Amino acid sequence: MISDWLLPFFFMGIAFWYASVGFGGGSSYLAILALAGLPFQEIRLTALICNVIVVTGGTLIFFQNRQINWRKILPLVVASIPLAFFGAKMRISEETFFLLLGISLLAAAALLWFQPQRPMDNGSIASSRPLRDGMLGGGIGLLSGMVGIGGGIFLSPLLHLSSWDTARKIAATASVFILVNSISGISGQLSNLPTDINWQRVALLGGAVLLGGQLGSRISMARFNPLIIRRLTALLVFVAGVEVLSRH
Repeated sequence: MISDWLLPFFFMGIAFWYASVGFGGGSSYLAILALAGLPFQEIRLTALICNVIVVTGGTLIFFQNRQINWRKILPLVVASIPLAFFGAKMRISEETFFLLLGISLLAAAALLWFQPQRPMDNGSIASSRPLRDGMLGGGIGLLSGMVGIGGGIFLSPLLHLSSWDTARKIAATASVFILVNSISGISGQLSNLPTDINWQRVALLGGAVLLGGQLGSRISMARFNPLIIRRLTALLVFVAGVEVLSRH
């Protein structure tokens, strides 16, 4: 069990780590909150709100640096936004939620661990396949809405595996994808929220990830070894997934 007073420090560190590589950190927020024993409806909402706070800054930086290819991103998000909303509105039991969360964390860990290394700003790029991208975005969007993540931790490794674009462009795409899916997921959850959500705790954790995310998003990926970051993140997510499944 994780104490409430430790949560902001965990969240700030997670936001810093994930924002430095273009992620929101939703999978790790979910794992930490699950281990802290919070109600699962509050867990999903808090993770998505923190996602939005973290990736907004990173998305703006990618936009200013002209790293976002809107034409290629469009098929991914057109399908993912409505399905993330639908997934968030689905009424699932607590047992189903934690089962999906644990399996999702293990799958994300495997994808991150085996993600191939790609050049930052050059390298071979596969031809555009809008139909495939739409199906991929829709599937991840639905899962994202049900579990309460932005989906970037699934999308990014799959885009690397398919040589979708350069590493920096994929990071920018993942950032946009997480942002729109998280907003859609929050919208879908609003009609099913319980009345006893601790909004003070949500605000405190939001402030923690704002600080960590702003610091992380301003640190260039070039300052870290991307392989080491991915492998450490994969280990963190894997351990969290095993722990969630063993507890629930």
